[in-house]
Amino acid sequence: MEQTENKQGSFKNIWYGIGRRRIELPGQVLREKVLGDPLLNGLYISSLGYYPNAKAHFTKRKKGLHGNMLFYCVAGQGFYELRGETYAIKASEFFMLPCNEAHAYGSVDKDPWSIYWVHFDGKQLAALNKISAVTECFKPVHIKDNGEITGTFNKMYKFLELGYSLDNLYFSGLCLQQFISYFIYNGRHFPVIENKELDCVDRVILFMQEKLQESLTLTDLSRYSNYSVSRFSNLFKQKTGYAPMDYFMQMKIQQACQLLDFTDKAIKEVALTMGFDDPYYFSKRFKQVIGMPPQQYRAIKKD
Repeated sequence: MEQTENKQGSFKNIWYGIGRRRIELPGQVLREKVLGDPLLNGLYISSLGYYPNAKAHFTKRKKGLHGNMLFYCVAGQGFYELRGETYAIKASEFFMLPCNEAHAYGSVDKDPWSIYWVHFDGKQLAALNKISAVTECFKPVHIKDNGEITGTFNKMYKFLELGYSLDNLYFSGLCLQQFISYFIYNGRHFPVIENKELDCVDRVILFMQEKLQESLTLTDLSRYSNYSVSRFSNLFKQKTGYAPMDYFMQMKIQQACQLLDFTDKAIKEVALTMGFDDPYYFSKRFKQVIGMPPQQYRAIKKD
């Protein structure tokens, strides 16, 4: 049932168990249709598969792969090795292996894993691997799924199984981006019920949303986060790319835009609604965020 290859210190177990599903895009298809198409070559599927109850499944690559691999364990147990560490994996957990790094992975004999996996590559991969939400996935992550994750996998698989027409490649490529987002931004697709499950930055952003029509200070936000002002500010900017008060201002102005678009409120009234006592200061901050004053923004015809 299994075949093992030895290539310069790398061991690849080609698992042929019952229920195995696997598709690999032929090199000719990649060269002729994918790599030269700007709609496809950003991120594309190299191969994908589903291995149920994958007993004796094991792979070791001394130099890694050209591309990332994402593994989603839906049952059983497994493990993987990366950057000198060994990690255990169980059901409802996933991990990602970054490109061009030595790694190994496999199932646990007494309780072999069932896994969905996707090997993907593309010109956007280097940029993707710099996102903190992605680098966090190089370690095991618990995720939630209501069937949408496996459903999206099945769509990608089904249409690649039907052949490599451009429409099938475009569809699977768009599904791939959605599929990856289910993992790296799982909490946004499947929101948690209790704030205690969120990290401090996400909790503060929800707090900001609740207080958009009020005037909050940096001290208010840091106190809510239970961190010092300096520590909170560093954590917030690291995750969002913005200082906390700048982010809050963007959210307030975004809400102000909706009031300008969908109500007849005077600009002074909009300013007061959003917690600005001085309409001139509101106009100044609005222009800083949107690039034009509120009067000009409202005058523009929009779809």
